[in-house]
Amino acid sequence: RIRTQLDQYTDLDPELRETIDKLLPEDDLRAFRGVYLDVAKDLKAKQEKTPDPNAPIQQLDFEFVLFDSALIDYDYIMKLIARFTGQPPRKQKMTREQLIGLLAGNAKFLDEREDMVEYINTLTEGKGLDEQAIREGYECFKAEKNARELAVIAEKHGLSPDALQGFIDSILSRRVFDP
Repeated sequence: RIRTQLDQYTDLDPELRETIDKLLPEDDLRAFRGVYLDVAKDLKAKQEKTPDPNAPIQQLDFEFVLFDSALIDYDYIMKLIARFTGQPPRKQKMTREQLIGLLAGNAKFLDEREDMVEYINTLTEGKGLDEQAIREGYECFKAEKNARELAVIAEKHGLSPDALQGFIDSILSRRVFDP
């Protein structure tokens, strides 16, 4: 929290910024952010399962906005992934672990982080995919993952995956009209 507040001051001189970076390097900050977001996600799930409004867990307030960066958005991540796949392992400026750490430390990707990490782990270093191929590959990866999850649900309930998908599609395509 303090580091985020310090970063908001634009009138810090370079010497002071360097001191701050030495005290808490960017990699350490990303690691702390990642752990915070993981713990917050777990506790948030427990909050939702706890019906008692007076339970201590209900009193927790998570500050996800502290870890939301204007510099790191979906487009930026797609460019980094494309750069990651385009360079041989020995020439990479950012490793797979650093890329995943960047995702883990940003609140914007809290809902999609697991899918992105799984996708990144399927990519081959040095394969040379461009940003468009990364985007299309990620969308395809998510669609395939959703189809697998849907098939498991359908099997569990004795339904055909196509019938369940048709039902879901019809529900999602409904429109609500105001009288």
